[in-house]
Parts: sequence; C-alpha cells; structure tokens
Amino acid sequence: MFRVIFHLDMDAFYASVEQRDDPALRGKPVIVGSPPTQRGVVCASSYEARTFGVRSAIPSATARRLCPKGIFVRPRMDHYQEESRHIMQIVGGTGAVFEQMSIDEAYLDLSALCQAEGQDAALLKSLPLAQNLKQRIRSERQLTATIGIASNKLLSKIASDHQKPDGLTLIPESEKVQFLRPLPVRALYGVGKVTEGILNGVGVETVGDLQDYPGDLRALVGSFGPKLKEFAFGRDERPLDSGDKIKSISGEETFLKDTDDRKVLRACLRAQAEDISARLKRRRLGAHTVHVKVRYGDFTTLTRQITVETPLTEASDIYRLGCFLLGREKLVSRPLRLLGLGVASLREPSGQQLVLL
Repeated sequence: MFRVIFHLDMDAFYASVEQRDDPALRGKPVIVGSPPTQRGVVCASSYEARTFGVRSAIPSATARRLCPKGIFVRPRMDHYQEESRHIMQIVGGTGAVFEQMSIDEAYLDLSALCQAEGQDAALLKSLPLAQNLKQRIRSERQLTATIGIASNKLLSKIASDHQKPDGLTLIPESEKVQFLRPLPVRALYGVGKVTEGILNGVGVETVGDLQDYPGDLRALVGSFGPKLKEFAFGRDERPLDSGDKIKSISGEETFLKDTDDRKVLRACLRAQAEDISARLKRRRLGAHTVHVKVRYGDFTTLTRQITVETPLTEASDIYRLGCFLLGREKLVSRPLRLLGLGVASLREPSGQQLVLL
C-alpha cells in the first residue's frame, strides 16, 4: 500500500482565534500573554507580531520593546482547547487515521482512501481531500490551516512548513531528494541547535551536503547518524501514534533544610531545566507546557503550569518560565521543602522556516 500522510498545522492558532473573535484585532500585531506592565511572558503571537521577532516564552516587556504597537491579549486556554476539539472533529470526519500532536497540529494517514497506480498518483489523489479539509475549517471555524502532503511524517511536516499561512504543499515521491537538497540541515526532524552546529562545523550546512557526505555520520552525531542519513534522502518509516509515547519529563529536589534562599532555588531550577532540555533533545522532542511543583514544611504541595504555542527545547526558555511561575504565583512566600520543574504536551519541535524555497 502506498502511504499518504498529511501534516495539518493551524496558523498562529491562539492569536488567530483572538483575531477571529475580535475583528478589531485582524491584521494587527497580536501578542497573547501577560501585559508588558506586569511580570509575564508571551504564550503566542500573530504573524504580524512575529515579523518584529516576538516569539513564545520571551518576557512580555521584551515583546513590547520589539513590537511597540503590539496588542497584548490575555490567553484563554479553555477557549483554545474547545476550539481545538471542534477542529479535530472536522479532521476525524475525513475518515483518516489521525494522531493529534498538540492543540493545533495533527498527522493524518489517508493511505486507505487514496490508493492508485503508483506512489505519486496516490499523493495527487489526496489533493481534493486536503482542499476540502482546509475549506471546512475555514467555513465552519473561520480559521486557516496549512497542510503538507507526502509519503511519510518527515516530508509532510517539512511540506507544511514550506508555505504558511494557509498553505498547501505536496512533495512528490519522485522529487523528494531534489526537494530536500537546498534546505538547511535544521529542517530535518531531530536536528537541533547542537547537532546543527556540529554539522556546520564540518561544512555540512544543507540537506544536500548531508546526502553527499562521504564519511560515517556516527563520528559526528553518534547513533543518530544512520537515521539522519535516511532522513536526508526523505526516508521515514515512523508510523502514526504507536501508543508508547512519553508524555512528560520532570525532576525535583528535596532540600536538606527548608529554604527560601533565591540563589539556591534559582540554581536548583537551572540545573533541572538543563537536565530536562538534554532529555528532550535526546528524544527529539519539544514541550508546550512547563510546570513547577513546590512542597512546604507542612507537606502542603502546589503545582502551577503555563502553556505556550511554540514547542520549547532550550534550557534557558524552560528555566525562564519556571522562574515566572514561581514569581507570578508567589510560591516562595515561605521556605520550600521541595522544588520541582517539568514539561508536558510533548511534540516534534519545528525546524527553520524554509526560506530557500
């Protein structure tokens, strides 16, 4: 059976919902997050705000400096979750097997609905289904979605990154190797900043360089080498949700003596963030949700969390959000017996925008 995989990605989801619900915000740089006059962070931003460098997890005050005319809107997570439920109902109506990756993203397997004489013919047969799905989301939810179509998850995700917003890109199987050649290595699943730096250091900057690399990639990136070579040629056999995915990553520390020493607590959070970041990168994952856990001397335990639109992988971002939660919720109003930091809502992190195409 020829594989036909869609990657559906809602366009600037949180901000687009706000712009839909308030017509005065349409076409404006919308920043979903705490006001810049308060201690807060950005959860999401519209495309208009992104042109100024505004991104998830940066402080709201920084977002104001980058985008002085940005319009700040407080996040409504329950509302976004409800909107996501409606969209996934529409996705389910296609008859596809689908794997929801996050609140605004899903893979769809339409192989059984699109069989034809050859892989490329099967992919082309799926185009009307993709166009209909985009139209239904637009007409029923007044939102836009971008869809990438290919023979596997790797390529369909790259295709959906190619033309945003409101895009539809198909990568023919017969053209996949050539399509990939000009892309930066960061576009491939599993290549983060560290791996990119290692590859760039030996002159491997594009996927074409990876395809042509004569040596053993294991000498550069360890056991990921053979899989990376497969990805460079557009080969990816990963199935949709196998049911064994890791759901969260966390760490915690119980202090020998209850403490409210900010220096000690910051050092603890920073170490936990670095550990979590390393574990995310080993698993080629990013996190949408960051949560903190505190326990006081009387064993009262509290947890607080924040969700951002763009998946996080860097320790600095995870640490910043952990500090923000402790401060916003005034969780260090008395000495702590235990401090924990964790991430959840895990998914594949996005690669770079495909500016070379």
